[in-house]
Amino acid sequence: QVQLVESGGGSVQAGGSLRLSCAVSGYTYSRYCMGWFRQAPGKEREGVAVIDSDGSASYADSVKGRFTISKDNAKNTLYLQLNSLKPEDTAMYFCAGGEVGYNDYGEPLIDQDDFGYWGQGTQVTVSS
Repeated sequence: QVQLVESGGGSVQAGGSLRLSCAVSGYTYSRYCMGWFRQAPGKEREGVAVIDSDGSASYADSVKGRFTISKDNAKNTLYLQLNSLKPEDTAMYFCAGGEVGYNDYGEPLIDQDDFGYWGQGTQVTVSS
């Protein structure tokens, strides 16, 4: 049974940092792609970052230069480092596993339709 369990969310002030973790079990995730998505109240879920089996990563424009996705295959854990947080980053953050497509430059695409396994989410709240 596949399980993805997020942790690390919390409340911080603007400019602060958090590190989210996603522990994965029942899934050979080292062979597949992993991603982080978020959903703010009243808004649709959107992609944040994805990383493929080779470690190539893509980011949404809104988080480039501030967030970093990484993974530790030995620990079966996915991470998202969130720096320089803004109030508009407030959302429930979800990790997901699946297989991504690629653009013409070989960069993995951020498309939630490619992800079939999802965690329950961890809340990030950023105050101004």
